[in-house]
Amino acid sequence: MGNNVVMVVDMQDGVLATPRFDRAGRCARINQLIAAADQVIFIQHVGPGLEANSASWRIVPELQQPANALYVNKTACDGFWQTDLAAKLEQHGITSFVICGCATDYCVDTTLKVGASLGYRITVAADAHTTADRTFVSAEQLINQHNEVWADLILPGNPVQVRPTAELLASWQVEAVNP
Repeated sequence: MGNNVVMVVDMQDGVLATPRFDRAGRCARINQLIAAADQVIFIQHVGPGLEANSASWRIVPELQQPANALYVNKTACDGFWQTDLAAKLEQHGITSFVICGCATDYCVDTTLKVGASLGYRITVAADAHTTADRTFVSAEQLINQHNEVWADLILPGNPVQVRPTAELLASWQVEAVNP
């Protein structure tokens, strides 16, 4: 298996029923990442209104789901908490991944920080995660702020990378030509 792994967090019908910043653009960029990835992992929240196998729990129809995709259900903001995510990553030899999805300020943020603390090498697709407007700040401001914070996290030896989708895809093409 190649090294280009994409983790898509909570891009579910019920989650995106709340208006999210640039839904169409974010979905388009996530699909670009999915198309170029060697492995895709979908993280899905399960809880009230997002019961497993319900219509609201399903991945939004705009996103492609490759036949070899892996799926993990979670019940907290952290995709690692009481899930089999770490076991699936180990089973597939995955030590690094690109993260994208929803919501920037909750599940993407928590999964990213926990994963980086566990030693996974994580790159954020800077323009492929989204959230909703909050009481005191807009979704766009939250996205920009989180990209800035993630790029400056202090994790000696394991810095989080924050890169636009086009840059990530271009680097994957270079790696494919010059392995």
